[in-house]
Amino acid sequence: MTLLLRTFTIAAFWAALTLATSAAHAQAARGSEPPYEQDLLRLSEVMGALHFLRPLCGHDDAPSWRDRMTTLLDTEVGDEIRRRRFIARFNRGYRGFSTVYRDCTISARLALRQYISEGETIISDVTSRYGR
Repeated sequence: MTLLLRTFTIAAFWAALTLATSAAHAQAARGSEPPYEQDLLRLSEVMGALHFLRPLCGHDDAPSWRDRMTTLLDTEVGDEIRRRRFIARFNRGYRGFSTVYRDCTISARLALRQYISEGETIISDVTSRYGR
């Protein structure tokens, strides 16, 4: 198993979302963003980067990072304006690497490892701070 599949699994992703969703709905009812909004926006960008870098470096992830992003949107994002912000961040993460890399270079592998680590940290932070 790869580091990604062991440590940044869809199960951890779901746990973070499940634990945080009830807080998000309470915040939405009050008309404001959840306190972890910026974390989830950054996670969206990380997922976009992984959606480009993982296949570039020979990893065939299932579900794809785009599918995981769709799950995040369906679970966490209710209104269209907020949804567009999340999609824009995913696309920014993807485009940021697609304009630079055509092959899986040493620096692409390093970026991949750093983004995996950052995604793990975001999930851990959101879960520990806002999970019940």
